Amino acid sequence: MASEQSTSSSGGMELGRFLYARRTQTRPDQVGLTVGTGLRRTPGLRREELATLAGISIDYYVRLERGKETRPSPSVLDALARALRLDDAEHRHLRELATQAARYAPEPPPPPSRTVRPHLKLVLETLRPSPAYIISRSMDLLAWNPGGLALYAGLADWPATQRNLARYLFLHPAARTLFRDDWEYQVRGCVARLRAQAGLDPDAPDLTSLVGELLLKSPEFAKLWERYDVVGRKKTRKTFHHPEVGTLTISGQSMHLDDTPGQRLGVYTADPGTPDHDAMLLLDLTAPQAAGHSGAKVEQERRTQS
Repeated sequence: MASEQSTSSSGGMELGRFLYARRTQTRPDQVGLTVGTGLRRTPGLRREELATLAGISIDYYVRLERGKETRPSPSVLDALARALRLDDAEHRHLRELATQAARYAPEPPPPPSRTVRPHLKLVLETLRPSPAYIISRSMDLLAWNPGGLALYAGLADWPATQRNLARYLFLHPAARTLFRDDWEYQVRGCVARLRAQAGLDPDAPDLTSLVGELLLKSPEFAKLWERYDVVGRKKTRKTFHHPEVGTLTISGQSMHLDDTPGQRLGVYTADPGTPDHDAMLLLDLTAPQAAGHSGAKVEQERRTQS
């Protein structure tokens, strides 16, 4: 991709990267094109094929993919979305990338606050025995109740500043066993979420640092990152094969928090009286009872270690 693209702005580059990824992963037969018997050197659609399907000139499309054209009209974006068979979420992401490219500023905005407000930590406690936590946009664990940390077996062994759900998934030896029933679903959804976030803020230090580490340390992450999927398939129920409390299947919910940009609350529940609820209760009772870290304390530890 690097050899095919040169760009004057990170915003335009992200738009071009997304188009390139979707184009090379779209087979001609998926969009009604007849493939000849000769060898195709280009994976997926050729640039001229996509331009024709979208009703735009090949020169204009090349400029889009190379990041040199950063103000495509809504009608062009809609035509490209139809040609690439994008779903609603991917179409929306394409529009967001185009908006980002048009207004891109060299100085990125400061990252959202990592400080968790006191009443939110009280919410985590009142949710017990349901495992619950608050994460940042880059999936750093900012605060948690006992079960929220213990649910991810072995995560508590890492220093607080290293506790990140994406890092855990790809780099912790216990993760693959914990999610052995639907490993591919877990990792693809995780990367898609990070890809979507990084595409909208490509120079954010918190995101680039995490992604750089995972690209270096995890070939599996690097392979999925190149796909540029931005839509993770969500399941309401997840099965955890936990070494301490056995197998439990619980329902998860994630939600944005008001007035705390970038922070999300995650909580898992099970019906009372079921074996899954009993396992969840046991997890809460046997987990270390130390209070969850606030974002400010984690940041203080990070500065102390550096």
